[in-house]
Amino acid sequence: MNENYAIELKNITKRFGKVTANDKVCLSVKRGEILSILGENGSGKTTLMNMISGIYYPDEGQIAVNGKEVSIRSPKDSFDLGIGMIHQHFKLVEVFTAAENIILGLPGQELLDRKAVTKKINSLTAKYGFDLDPDQKIYTMSVSQKQTVEIVKLLYRGVDLLILDEPTAVLTPQEADRLFAVLRNMRKAGHSIIIITHKLNEVLTLSDRVSVLRKGQYIGTIDTKEATEESLTEMMVGKKVSLNIERPDPVSPKKRLEVQGLTCISKEGVTALENASFVANSGEILGIAGVAGSGQRELLEAIAGLIPSARGSALYYPPEGGEKELTIMSAADIAKAGVRLSFVPEDRLGMGLVGTMDLTDNVMLRSYKKGRSFFADRRSPKALAEKLIHELGIATPGTSIPVRKLSGGNVQKVLVGREIASAPAVLLVAYPVRGLDIHSSHTIYNLLNKQKKNGTAVICVGEDLDVLMELCDSIIVMCGGTISGIVDGRTATKEEIGKLMMKTGGIQE
Repeated sequence: MNENYAIELKNITKRFGKVTANDKVCLSVKRGEILSILGENGSGKTTLMNMISGIYYPDEGQIAVNGKEVSIRSPKDSFDLGIGMIHQHFKLVEVFTAAENIILGLPGQELLDRKAVTKKINSLTAKYGFDLDPDQKIYTMSVSQKQTVEIVKLLYRGVDLLILDEPTAVLTPQEADRLFAVLRNMRKAGHSIIIITHKLNEVLTLSDRVSVLRKGQYIGTIDTKEATEESLTEMMVGKKVSLNIERPDPVSPKKRLEVQGLTCISKEGVTALENASFVANSGEILGIAGVAGSGQRELLEAIAGLIPSARGSALYYPPEGGEKELTIMSAADIAKAGVRLSFVPEDRLGMGLVGTMDLTDNVMLRSYKKGRSFFADRRSPKALAEKLIHELGIATPGTSIPVRKLSGGNVQKVLVGREIASAPAVLLVAYPVRGLDIHSSHTIYNLLNKQKKNGTAVICVGEDLDVLMELCDSIIVMCGGTISGIVDGRTATKEEIGKLMMKTGGIQE
């Protein structure tokens, strides 16, 4: 084993029953480098990282840390070896301060010497370029600040190898740039960093090398300076794939949805959405940008009738004429009227799909709601399920497999594909490509454009500003529960949108 490598994986294999998630994977991370790991959904990236972080134990193969072969049988073993992983969903106690979270669980008398703790935290933040107040409560922090606490928590405990899972998924462009600057400082200080991301532009900007997995197998590692988005995609998919996102000009757009002063108040009495107003036209894609928790979810769910609105209105103008006030209708009646919501939340199986049911039955869910017999017609839903499997590349042995046995990305394809297939007049999609690989993402973009060409008014909440700027005709920018601006998707810049994402309140244009 080579001492110049922070970690080496040799012929790592992991099986779950008859499924081989990782098949003789060989991977290495040098000291003081940033390595990106790419692969389609189901390629084995998460399983591999789970073995490094001690959640799974390999069936075959060896792992070496700093040139010495080791056995990682638990997260504690991983941590003792100087390996730490930061997941997308942070593990912080909201009512504690940053300092309290950083030292939580450590042995000794850390709590009794707060000055020493604060001094050490300030030393770390100054060394790597973080901006962190040790005394600030977690519940008052932005997503970027919470992520900083997670990273400092690992550095405080002496971690040398950091694994970050989709670290920029919920950051503004400016916050992502600051994170990259910090990661570069950490690399300069000798830390090794593994990043799992689907954003190829970030891979090319930040990493030193890129390793690619495909269908559980190791394909290869290349220097980032020798890679392009096209070459990396070809390594992931196994064939050349066009990465151009089509944006056809709208044809005879007509007003389909008009939101006026829509306001929503949470159960806790907090205003989650305030005075939102905009128009969505047929044959257009209207994007919604904003960091997580800016009111995007409440806006879409209020339109779809899933949560009540405190005031304001959402008027729907059907293709056949007339108008309907959605805020006084039930969710079922709104769906019948032609307004459909395909929301992809953290719990994909918790909204719209039943994990114990197979693909065909999940496609039939809308028929159940209409009171049709369970045995009425399974041929049409089965045909649609087979079509979704083919068009979206859903990895499944067949339509009779329970959806809970599919990977998160494939569950998402079933959910989004079913809603798009219902051909609504207004389609609301939130994070339709969250967690999807580049190939699957472009398949979804093409489906959204197909709906646009068919005259559907598409409203799409997205995380990737580059994609929103390529895909959308207009983009609503949200911050703190309000619309801080509406920009032209063809002329707006990332900097302009990023500033609006951090602007509290604002004038709607």
